[in-house]
Amino acid sequence: MASLAIFWWAAVWSVHLSYWLTAAAMLLISLFTLRAFVLMHECGHGSLFRTQSLNRTCGFFLGVVSGMPQYVWSQHHNFHHVNNGNWEKYRGLYTTLSVDEYAALTNSQQRIYRTKCSIATAPFAGLIYVIFNPRFTWLKGSISMAGHIVKGKIARPSLSIKAHAASFETPYWKSGREYWHMFWNNVVLLSIWALMCWAVGTAVFFTIYLISASLAGAAGIILFTVQHNFEHSYASAGESWDYETGAIEGSSFLILPRWVNWFTANIAYHHVHHLSAKIPNYRLIACHNEYRDLFTDVTRVKLVQIRNALKYILWDTRARRIISVAEYELRGHAA
Repeated sequence: MASLAIFWWAAVWSVHLSYWLTAAAMLLISLFTLRAFVLMHECGHGSLFRTQSLNRTCGFFLGVVSGMPQYVWSQHHNFHHVNNGNWEKYRGLYTTLSVDEYAALTNSQQRIYRTKCSIATAPFAGLIYVIFNPRFTWLKGSISMAGHIVKGKIARPSLSIKAHAASFETPYWKSGREYWHMFWNNVVLLSIWALMCWAVGTAVFFTIYLISASLAGAAGIILFTVQHNFEHSYASAGESWDYETGAIEGSSFLILPRWVNWFTANIAYHHVHHLSAKIPNYRLIACHNEYRDLFTDVTRVKLVQIRNALKYILWDTRARRIISVAEYELRGHAA
C-alpha cells in the first residue's frame, strides 16, 4: 500500500514535469496493482494469513486496490479450481470456443474472436474486467433488485423489504453476503475516486488510474490465460475429466525472471497451486523443488513464449486438448 501511495504521488507530481517520469510511475503502479490482485486471490483461498478473519479483511482492501469485489470474485475463482481442466464446465476468461463452435461462426465472427483473444486487445479487456464490469454489474443488479422490491411491495405489501429482496434472483450475486461485499467494495472505491478527483483533478486522476489499471488487468488476463491455454494443454469434458491430470497437464509452469515472480507472488508455479491452493505463495517454489520429480509432465512456458501460447484458443473436444487456429485450419485443409 505504501509503495502504491509513493508511486501515485510520483505520477501526479511528474505530470507537469516529464511525461516519461509519469509513464514510469504508472508502470510501477500497474505492477504493484497486479501484485495486490494476486495477493487478493490468495486471500480468497485462505492461504495468505493463518486466520480467516485476516484473509477476509486484507482481501477486502486488496480488492478495493485492484478494483475487484474480492469475496464474489473468489467464489467464481474457486469454481475454476474445482473444475480445472474440465472445459465443459469452465472455459476461462475468454470463454474458449470448441472447434465446432468456432466452425459455426461466420468469417467476421471468427476474426472478432481471434482479435478478442489477442495480446493487442488485452489492455481493453483488462479495463473491462477490473474497472467496468464490477461497477456495471453492481449498478445494473441493484437497479433491477430495487424494481423487484417495489413491484413486490405493491403486489404483497405485507411482506418485508428483506423478504422481497431475498426472492430476487440475478446472475451477478448468489447471496446477500455476496451483494453486500459488492456494495461495500464499490462504495469504498467510488469514494476514493471522488476524493482523488478532488485532490489532484479529475483528468489527471482518471488518466493515471485508467491506464495503470488497464495495464495491470491486461497482465493479469495474459498471465491467467497462458497458465491454462498453451500448446495441447489438457482440456477434457466431464465424463473423462481427472482433477490431478488437470493440475499437471492443464496448468503451465511459467519460467519468469525473479522480479516478475515477486510482482506476481509466484503464481507462475501454477501446477503446484492447482494441486493445493492452500499453499501460500512464499512456499510454492520450495514445494516445486521438493517434488520436482512429480512435475516432469508439466509444460514449461518461458517469457518469450507467452505470445505464442496465446494463439491456443480452441478446444479440440475429440483430442481433449487446446489447439491453435493455425492447427485447426491445417487440419481443415488436410481433410
